[in-house]
Amino acid sequence: MELIIVTGLSGSGKSIALRVLEDAGYYCIDNLPATLLPQISHHLEAVSQNKVAISIDSRSAALEALPNAIEMLKNSDISVNVLFLESSIETLVKRFSETRRKHPLSNADTTMAESIARERDLLSGLAELGHHIDTSNLSANALRCHIRDLIAQDSNNLVLLFTSFGFKNGIPLDADFVFDVRSLPNPHYDADLRPFTGKESPIKVFLEKQPMVIEMLTDITHYIEKWLPSFVADNRSYLTIAIGCTGGQHRSVYFVEQLSAYFKQQKQQVIVRHRELD
Repeated sequence: MELIIVTGLSGSGKSIALRVLEDAGYYCIDNLPATLLPQISHHLEAVSQNKVAISIDSRSAALEALPNAIEMLKNSDISVNVLFLESSIETLVKRFSETRRKHPLSNADTTMAESIARERDLLSGLAELGHHIDTSNLSANALRCHIRDLIAQDSNNLVLLFTSFGFKNGIPLDADFVFDVRSLPNPHYDADLRPFTGKESPIKVFLEKQPMVIEMLTDITHYIEKWLPSFVADNRSYLTIAIGCTGGQHRSVYFVEQLSAYFKQQKQQVIVRHRELD
């Protein structure tokens, strides 16, 4: 059986993720107590439910039991993947304010920001169990596309997720590695090049004329190649590599496009995200 556990902060998009999984043919359960996970999973496996998605979050009882429950399931040969969704406090406060929803941990004595911080602390032990998705700058539609891309991959092999971003909008919360390419020549300062992105030919031509660009791209490629086997040996399902420049339009986009193309040629599973463009 293939089991996906969806967890993370309230307001970060877990309901959207669960609906996408349901549309993809997964049998979905929302807000399951962690202690019931092994029993429910084995029951569903026995009745031939081969694709299951279960949401477990701060509303669920006995959260501290979740890591052991996941380990038990893995030892019984059930394929388990964890998706941990999170967003910045500023984004979550805005979302709750716009929807006028009540945060599950809020009360008369705490502010919204304090409730979110408390929930983040409560879930901190779960954040390392699986793949992070930072939805701070993702629209609902972009998140749906991202979830679809993830479940389309072979869950038995590691997936490389390359994402470009602009430092002016903050570092992605879900990044395993962050590479800074702001020291390279910036096409933004050429008025003729500014309207283009790193996916387009004028930017590629400009950057590929810069020896520093080629040298840094080669170094990053070699670094990933060198350490990728260690993550495979550690049974990682996903590895998120973030490349950042100032605005996330030119240099970082170019690097992500080049790196993703190279590793696809090496027969790696690759997903591409351009945070600022998307």
